[in-house]
Amino acid sequence: MPSVSPSPPAGEAAPSTRVLLWLVAIGFFMQTLDATIINTALPAMAASLGESPLRMQSVVVAYSLTMAMLIPASGWLADRFGTRRVFMCAIAIFSLGSLACALAHSLSALVAARIVQGVGGALLLPVGRLAVLRTVPRGEFLQAMSFVAIPGLIGPLLGPTLGGWLVQAASWHWIFLINLPVGVLGVAATLRYMPDARAPERVRFDLLGYALLAVAMVAISLAVEGSAQLGLGRGGGFVLAVFGLASLTVYWLHAARAERPLFSPLLFRVRTLSVGLLGNLFCRLGSGAMPFLIPVSLQVSLGYTPLHAGLMMLPTALAGMGMKRVATPLILRFGYRNVLVINTLVIGALMASFALAGPGMPVWLHVAQLAVFGAFNSLQFTAMNTITLKDLDGASASSGNSLLSMVQMLAMSLGVAVAGAVLAGFSDAFAASGAGAAQRAFEATFTTVGLITMISAGVFWHLPPQARAPELEGPEVSGQR
Repeated sequence: MPSVSPSPPAGEAAPSTRVLLWLVAIGFFMQTLDATIINTALPAMAASLGESPLRMQSVVVAYSLTMAMLIPASGWLADRFGTRRVFMCAIAIFSLGSLACALAHSLSALVAARIVQGVGGALLLPVGRLAVLRTVPRGEFLQAMSFVAIPGLIGPLLGPTLGGWLVQAASWHWIFLINLPVGVLGVAATLRYMPDARAPERVRFDLLGYALLAVAMVAISLAVEGSAQLGLGRGGGFVLAVFGLASLTVYWLHAARAERPLFSPLLFRVRTLSVGLLGNLFCRLGSGAMPFLIPVSLQVSLGYTPLHAGLMMLPTALAGMGMKRVATPLILRFGYRNVLVINTLVIGALMASFALAGPGMPVWLHVAQLAVFGAFNSLQFTAMNTITLKDLDGASASSGNSLLSMVQMLAMSLGVAVAGAVLAGFSDAFAASGAGAAQRAFEATFTTVGLITMISAGVFWHLPPQARAPELEGPEVSGQR
């Protein structure tokens, strides 16, 4: 067991513990900020790299897909090598990836650098949360994680606006360069204040299961988004999709026989978990696409500046934060199934409504549209996250939480990939129509994404109607929006 200094009086955190919480919170802030700051800068990056702004989704997909792949291994790495070493490496890798992004002179180099960034980002929150769990007394853990969760709300709030301002005031390179001084300070603070917590006994890692899942995620994502860019055509994309599904099937067979699988099939006997995971996967295809589609459409089809486009995203984030106070009473009153089925239909319709946001729409109406979407989207995240984990016991809660985190990041990656593929298809279809082709492509894409989201409402209908109490509402799922 790691050595821990005597606890201070109740309600008063030791100086080293306070620094640890700040360190983990800043790491979480870096991760969430970087996930949103890039969306506003994509058109400027495309112009600099000589690419079409409608085909920049791979920059976002590479980051989120890498995170989805590494999240399942984060806990084992921390147990095996210690939280201090892994957290320090995570910050260093994230910072080096940021520097590589700023130095990239081609789209392929930028995507490769984003993969490096994703390796570091995937370890920041899970390893930091584990260090807090093993250092802070149990009675103070809830309060500690509430503090750490705050940057998870601030990052998405500042990201689009800060990204737009940096693009206009300097260049898109600075959205990555600002991570470097923070990274240097983070490594120094980690060496001094991060406890080197390890598991009391080594557990064998399910390397085969992990490899099968990783191959499945990469193959399916490339089948959706990458086949055209890789020059594989429809046939190549189909082969990749079959290969990914085959890997997923083999993993399922392996997990049923393995002594300690990465994710046990027994988890899926919990009805709320299985329905919640499927709902997260399919509903987030739309929710993950919108942070990519909205800032790009504002600049490409409506002519907004990067800063103006970033400011237009503020109502979405602010309304989402405000909805958190209302979410629990709504779930207690109407139950998870009713809230999720109706709310999924609502946000799908709201996504499709962005097809009406043409150049002639008044700014105040556009702001109201973004705010309403942000509020209902936030309610969706809260309800989906808590219903997925609420019926898990202590032995399965950790595995279920890791599985949920992986599914969320995978869904975000697939959402951007689907949006990019649909947008590219409609752009080609409307290319011959001349002026206004980009606007019509975005209109058709928003409508398609909204319809996909509305169809996912059928998944939530299979929830038990009596499920109401959101027991896990709070820091246990603070890493997921």
